[in-house]
Amino acid sequence: VQLQACGGGLVQAWGSLRLSCVSSGSIASRDYMGWYRQVPGSQRDLVATITRRGVTTYADSVKGRATISRDIAKNIMYLQLTSLKPEDTATYYCKAVLGMRSSWGPGTQVTVSS
Repeated sequence: VQLQACGGGLVQAWGSLRLSCVSSGSIASRDYMGWYRQVPGSQRDLVATITRRGVTTYADSVKGRATISRDIAKNIMYLQLTSLKPEDTATYYCKAVLGMRSSWGPGTQVTVSS
């Protein structure tokens, strides 16, 4: 499956935005999908995941400020971020997992200004 993340941009602190991850194939069949983020020189960190059954998990750093969701009919996964902080600045990637196979899409840059 091919993934394409979009929706990033420049936003002021305390603002919000919604990222989208468009999949070329069915997202309903994936074991789970997730959002990750990475800043230069650091590892790629988990932000949120959603399982095939719709169970969600969040990193402590975004808990209460992030909502991961999906539109199965459209094969799109979303990440709504609110109360953004400068430390949320990163390149955000989406991932789809089926068994031992993982697919990553190119990232979308989110920059939060103070």
